[in-house]
Amino acid sequence: MTTYRQPGVVLTDRHFRVPLDHARPDGEQIELYAREVVASDRTHAGLPWLLYLEGGPGFGARRFVGRQAWLGRALQDYRVLLLDQRGTGRSTPADRQTLPLRGGPREQADHLAHFRADSIVRDCETIRPQVTGGAPWTVLGQSFGGFCATRYLSSAPEGLSAALFTGGLPALDAHADDVYRAAYPRIERKVAAHYARYPQDVARARRIAEHLAERGHIVIGGGYKLTVQAFQSLGILLGSGDGSHHLHYLLENAFVTTPHGPELSDGFKEQVHAQLSYAGHPLYALVHESIYAQDERPTDWAAERVRGEFPQFDAAATLDGDGPLLFTGETVHPWTFDCDPSLAPLRECAELLASRTDWPRLYDTDRLAANTVPAAAAIYHDDMYVHTPHSLHTAEAIRGLRPWITNEYEHDGVRAGGPHVLDHLLNLVRNA
Repeated sequence: MTTYRQPGVVLTDRHFRVPLDHARPDGEQIELYAREVVASDRTHAGLPWLLYLEGGPGFGARRFVGRQAWLGRALQDYRVLLLDQRGTGRSTPADRQTLPLRGGPREQADHLAHFRADSIVRDCETIRPQVTGGAPWTVLGQSFGGFCATRYLSSAPEGLSAALFTGGLPALDAHADDVYRAAYPRIERKVAAHYARYPQDVARARRIAEHLAERGHIVIGGGYKLTVQAFQSLGILLGSGDGSHHLHYLLENAFVTTPHGPELSDGFKEQVHAQLSYAGHPLYALVHESIYAQDERPTDWAAERVRGEFPQFDAAATLDGDGPLLFTGETVHPWTFDCDPSLAPLRECAELLASRTDWPRLYDTDRLAANTVPAAAAIYHDDMYVHTPHSLHTAEAIRGLRPWITNEYEHDGVRAGGPHVLDHLLNLVRNA
């Protein structure tokens, strides 16, 4: 283990070996990486542990500097373990460069079937004795990390002293179709709110879409093919507290005048590529819909199919008329793999995952109904990424969970709210 310092904290790199398939504990092993963080003035204190599970899927744990966001509040009471979930960050990677080691698309898809919440929780339980000496820990789950925490309560509640959720209470039994059928109206509301805030962006977004439609696509950084549909997916920004402002500033400098007429600026294309590329988090695209699968029905590109039920998102029809272009949000489509060169080699693997029908169930409703682990959840009203009625239903299904419903924050409230969100959740579980 390597230990080093940042302002106010001491960090230790931790490495673990876990089975790829926990049903075969003597089989192939993969590596997990986690960063231990403790306040510099409490390095020798006998503190309890807090495990942080990042959102996604497919993102490594946030790389903090010092005591940023909620971390400073956590370090008042805990040693914190920032886990890079399997396949992310410094854990054994799963991407276009490494997955061919598994074989062809079928072998790759079979491999990625082990990268959902059920396997992640088994990972956590495997490493917990090495970290805590066997004591239970508190889990803080952001977004998909909350899906994992719900699985934790379903399958290994003995490993938890408390469970904290921020924007991450999943539907317990909804199919991916249900998730996206609820999502598109929320996305439309977020787009309408953005245009109400920045009415000048209506014309700007339409002009960009017309420019792309005339050309079919343009190639931006790293060979990414920017189409109208890919441009629409910038709406994912609208789910965060400051995302509308970032989208506005992105759109306002889209064009420059060249000897050949107006063209999209290099600066615009660079920023769009940075926002849309999956090179740093390919698992997000590969297993995104799989996180909702838990029966014999395939996900079958649910976001793409359900989008057809909402013709107002059809850019071609919009450009034939005079209405505003609607952005989309947290959705992955078959064409995503055609646009992004970091995903293109994995298109067939993604198709196989979309057609898979042997997903095990993720949540045990009987066990959740008998829960005894103190739990609290921040539920963000009209969260663009997680359907609020689904979260409320799940909150009622988990015995003893105390929900905090707020419109003060968007989906990233635990980051944007500094210490306040975590402090409020800790008060809820401690004063239950």
